[in-house]
Amino acid sequence: MSHAPADTIFKNMYRFIQSIFILLKMNIYHTKKKWKLFLLIGAITISALTLWYTQNLVEQLKEQERQRMALWAEAMREMTLLDVNASAPSFISDVIINNNTIPVILVDDSDTILYYRNIDVSKNREKAVLQKKLNKMKADSSLFVIDLGGGEKQYLYYGDSILIKQLSWFPFVQLFIVSIFVFVAYLAFSGARKAEQDQVWAGMAKETAHQLGTPTSSLLGWIDVLKMKHSDDELLTEMNKDVKRLQTITDRFSKIGSKPEMKKVPLNEIIVQSTEYLKKRTSNKIEFNIETPDEPVIVNLSPVLFEWALENISKNAIDASQGKGSIKISLKKYNNQAIIDITDNGKGISKSNFKAIFQPGYTTKQRGWGLGLTLTKRIIEQYHGGKIFVKESEIGKGTTIRIILPSET
Repeated sequence: MSHAPADTIFKNMYRFIQSIFILLKMNIYHTKKKWKLFLLIGAITISALTLWYTQNLVEQLKEQERQRMALWAEAMREMTLLDVNASAPSFISDVIINNNTIPVILVDDSDTILYYRNIDVSKNREKAVLQKKLNKMKADSSLFVIDLGGGEKQYLYYGDSILIKQLSWFPFVQLFIVSIFVFVAYLAFSGARKAEQDQVWAGMAKETAHQLGTPTSSLLGWIDVLKMKHSDDELLTEMNKDVKRLQTITDRFSKIGSKPEMKKVPLNEIIVQSTEYLKKRTSNKIEFNIETPDEPVIVNLSPVLFEWALENISKNAIDASQGKGSIKISLKKYNNQAIIDITDNGKGISKSNFKAIFQPGYTTKQRGWGLGLTLTKRIIEQYHGGKIFVKESEIGKGTTIRIILPSET
């Protein structure tokens, strides 16, 4: 009967907070995943249709140019067969002269270049450039054989016009520009959405802190009254500890969304202090092992928020151990970083879920809401400029979660 009221208030308020957060965040998260999938499918579909349509158009233009080259080859044959003193009919001259876009090279049986057109070459490199261009045209098999009779033949090679080349590259350039636009728009949208989510987090956290503050202060007053009547009651001492715990939780929520007060503190002490609190409220079948260096590892952090993060990870480790096992928390310093590893011998996490466990709504517990590690990630990365991730895990053997924080010394 002693500290049941405090427990009841804490549990009811905690469930209320969790339900609000999960409805807000989980809906946003899953909706975002669906929209990302739809956008990806839409982008792939548009890209495929654009490439298909452009390629089809290029093929049609190539066929038209091939027909033009067939006519041009015939005009060249007629021009070659004309008497030296005879003038070429105007339509033949027009066919030859009006080709201003398609590069062509005319050679004889010995591959001697007799004529070329629409190939930009300088006089000092003419031979080398034309030979390189001719080799490419041969590789593309763009060829017409001009039979001059008497066993004499000429060979007309041609390449793609500038229009076809531009059209071939157009969809890729277009998709590149559109991709940049979509990427910038996505960043802007994500930034706006994230800012809105931050406001929701901050607003809910501050409102929760406000709602918790009034009954907590009232409970402290009632405990003082009870102490005057039952000064030697040990249960009142425990109730007082629980109410102070409610004060700590209120303080934690009040700091979400606002710039926390950072202090240069020895991380060794924070870890030991937080672990000792959990030890007293955890089954004696859970064994805690703490490994910290002898010299203090100074880190600039918010003790209240960091203890919360460490507590969330430890509670998950306890749940993963299913009430029996060991939890090892080790701290080491490497260069200018403080590295904390929290290892349990619980049921483990599949590799595909290494990142998912930090997303809102992800949980393997029947009564869990999947917010603990989401809050933890926010505290470590946004408020402390650190990193948190699953270092390693194996199904049935356990998990190690690593936290990296910038160290002062």
